Amino acid sequence: MEIFPYLCTRKGLDTMKQKRTYSGFWIILVAAIVLEGTACVQYFYSRAGLRQEAEKRAKTELRKATLEIKSHTVEMEAAAKTLAMLAEKHVNCPDSIYAATRDIVSTISNTSSVAIAFVPNYFPQEGEFFEACSSRIGDDSIYTRQIGSADHDYTQLEWYQRGLGLDSCWWCEPYLDDSGSQTWVVSCSHPVHGADGEVVAVVCIDLSLDYLQNMSEYLQVYAESFYSITSADGEQIVPIGDTVSGRRYLTFVEESSDTGWQIAIVIPEDVIFADLRRIGLIVSILMFLGLGILIYIIYRSGRDTKRLVETTTVNERMERELEIAKAIQNAMLPKVFPPFLDRLDMNAYGIVKPAKEVGGDLYDFYVRHDKLFFCVGDVSGKGVPAALVMAMTRSLFRSITAHEERAAEIMQQINDSMADQNEQNMFITLFLGVLDFNTGMLEYCNAGHNAPVFRRGLLDVKPNLPLGIMPGYEYEAQQIQMEYNDTMFLYTDGLTEAENGRHEQYGEERMLRTLSALADSRPREVVEAMIKDVEQFVHGAEQSDDLTILFVRYQIPALVMRNDIQQIPTLAEWVEGLGIPMELNMPVNLALEEAVSNVMLYAYPDTNEGKVIVEFVRTTDDQGENILFTITDSGIPFDPTQRKEVDVTLSAEERAIGGLGIHLVKQLMDSIVYHREENKNVLTLMKRLHK
Repeated sequence: MEIFPYLCTRKGLDTMKQKRTYSGFWIILVAAIVLEGTACVQYFYSRAGLRQEAEKRAKTELRKATLEIKSHTVEMEAAAKTLAMLAEKHVNCPDSIYAATRDIVSTISNTSSVAIAFVPNYFPQEGEFFEACSSRIGDDSIYTRQIGSADHDYTQLEWYQRGLGLDSCWWCEPYLDDSGSQTWVVSCSHPVHGADGEVVAVVCIDLSLDYLQNMSEYLQVYAESFYSITSADGEQIVPIGDTVSGRRYLTFVEESSDTGWQIAIVIPEDVIFADLRRIGLIVSILMFLGLGILIYIIYRSGRDTKRLVETTTVNERMERELEIAKAIQNAMLPKVFPPFLDRLDMNAYGIVKPAKEVGGDLYDFYVRHDKLFFCVGDVSGKGVPAALVMAMTRSLFRSITAHEERAAEIMQQINDSMADQNEQNMFITLFLGVLDFNTGMLEYCNAGHNAPVFRRGLLDVKPNLPLGIMPGYEYEAQQIQMEYNDTMFLYTDGLTEAENGRHEQYGEERMLRTLSALADSRPREVVEAMIKDVEQFVHGAEQSDDLTILFVRYQIPALVMRNDIQQIPTLAEWVEGLGIPMELNMPVNLALEEAVSNVMLYAYPDTNEGKVIVEFVRTTDDQGENILFTITDSGIPFDPTQRKEVDVTLSAEERAIGGLGIHLVKQLMDSIVYHREENKNVLTLMKRLHK
């Protein structure tokens, strides 16, 4: 099934439009789903990637903070152990203990206070409570004193109580040091043993929470992020920052293996995914923009389809009208060849090849009162306007020649009629001829047309103006005597100006050369061979102009006989009137009688109905002048040249019956050729006049 021609019809385009409208909706829907799905997939994968990136950055900062805190806690634990060792050496010398606490505070920068609290009444001279303490005041000052008293009963503090029962360092929960550094601290405590191994005191080194809170500069993973530190018992060493109700947060936690503290970073989700939201917004805008463009494209496509339907409707109407115009134009041209079965003294064949659907070339001929009126014309321009002028010209030719026989007068009347209403300034070149069959006299008039080929050269024509240019112009006719077998080859410039791909023209020289090789051919064969030669020359190049050819042959009237042996004697009388050399009359007549007798006997074996036509022409080739006889019948296929050769060396009794007549024809003539054409037997006999 041919799809493209169907789509170019109105019904096909309407169906295509409906399908496109229906499919357009689904295209938009599927495109929206695909785009939305793609955007969602990209969003969730991007969100997961950003979350992973935030977690990676948070953990990196947490490890950094953990190491920072660990470096201080390890340093303070080492200091607590060192101070405990010094206190054990100077356990009976309170003054040395003061100096030791002072040295620790000055050495460790982040220590807010260092104290050694002895068991009650360990130094009776110092009172019941003795706690040597050195505290940092400002950046450079250290204040050393004894702070133990009934008001400051350190034995009730957690760091002291837990320190008595341990052999290693321990970190207490946060508390307010109101007697030492006057700030919130966490304390590392370590026991001090006496000479007998009993615990006599507890070393306490305080780490200010201000220092831990100031570590936020290490943990700024994102803007608005904050952190917290929780002790092993769940107390907030650094409290979590302020959160906003309805706002979602991501929390990342790292635990210190030494202190058991948990360090957490809290990041608002909207901060982490801020860039993603911006990108998502841009993607959404682009997605809706893409959908908008798709909708616009489908809308434009639908509108273009509608226009295509309308244009196709117009084109279909124009094509139908052109087909009608083409049919009308073809109906004006002679189409039956040979044209006049009752006039065997002429033969003609014509063809028009328009460059478009319809063209401006024309040819026409008909017989009236034993005269042949014929013409070939070329209207300026192409297409429908030229076709209309062509139709009008042909109508004028027919109407004027119906009552006028003079070529110049015919041409002048056509010119006056064309020029009278020539608002489009179109003109026509035309060659017109009137051939008298009785005398062979040809009167012709040329109106700016190409000179036809007469016999073997271009006919001498006078340069009259083309038709339709100047009303009242007087055209001049010419005359020439035609002999039997003379030909007239008329054409338009679409033949000689036909161009190939290299823009080379076919030209008159090649036309004359081709015609010379076809001089003895029939009119149809001449025209078809010329068209074929032009097509070979242009080699597929686009035809740029209308091409028209008309070939006319003036010939000796043919002999038409009924299928009756009694008609054979008429051959001799007909041959005598051909004007061939006397010495050839008898052999030619004998050969024709044998050939025609064979036709009557074998082509029409079961009926007396039928005709046998004998035609005569003179030809010339490289070997000289020839005479040709063509015998045509419409009987059953019969090829006499295929008959078995007769052995003339045998006696009459030994020879088979039949075949002697064809043998005689072959002996008398120089060539005998048979072919089947249009359901007819065609036998051609040729005799050379000079060998």
